Amino acid sequence: MKTLWIAALALASGLVLNTPSAEARPVSYPGGWTLMQMNDGDMSSVHAHYSPTFQDSIGLYSERNWGKDWHFTGIQYNRLLKRWNGDSSQANVYFKVAAGQADAFGPESPELAGFVGFSADWETRRLFASYEGRAYDLGFGQDARQTARVGVAPYIGDYGDLHTWLMLEVTNDPEADTPTKLTPLVRFFYDVQLLEIGYTPEDEELMLNWIVRF
Repeated sequence: MKTLWIAALALASGLVLNTPSAEARPVSYPGGWTLMQMNDGDMSSVHAHYSPTFQDSIGLYSERNWGKDWHFTGIQYNRLLKRWNGDSSQANVYFKVAAGQADAFGPESPELAGFVGFSADWETRRLFASYEGRAYDLGFGQDARQTARVGVAPYIGDYGDLHTWLMLEVTNDPEADTPTKLTPLVRFFYDVQLLEIGYTPEDEELMLNWIVRF
């Protein structure tokens, strides 16, 4: 565990490029590509998508759920439903849907599967809040989870600086061994890269997320 923390902090300190800032959002700028890689004690996922417009993105999504022993792979579409630009804030609402197949790693063949989701975020240069809900139909069963975050920036950086957020994530997964979890985390972003490092005391699990835009 200590080695993982050292490696993650080393990666954070190496985020030194010189292009627009990365954001943890499911739609990028027109013509932009995004790679998202998420890990915690319950699941690992990879989401690579292309944004043909500022409102849409489409790409591959693959999730391995370690806690429930299933693997979903499919095509995911994201839609920016609404954006509010205030004098010093921005808010966004997104719809997400995916279709593909799920494997329960048993004797049965993979099943047709999919999910639908909804997410929203609001932020200023100092404060952040977000919510996501997602419901799966895996063919052999159903699943659902909700995640909410609040965060604060300990300092206000200028364009080109390394930006830092201190966050608290709350996850609710009714079918998990620990249905509700609290995960303190730190978010770093610089240029086109974003890194999140967190720790869940209830399960003694490390969170490590990485996002890059091209």
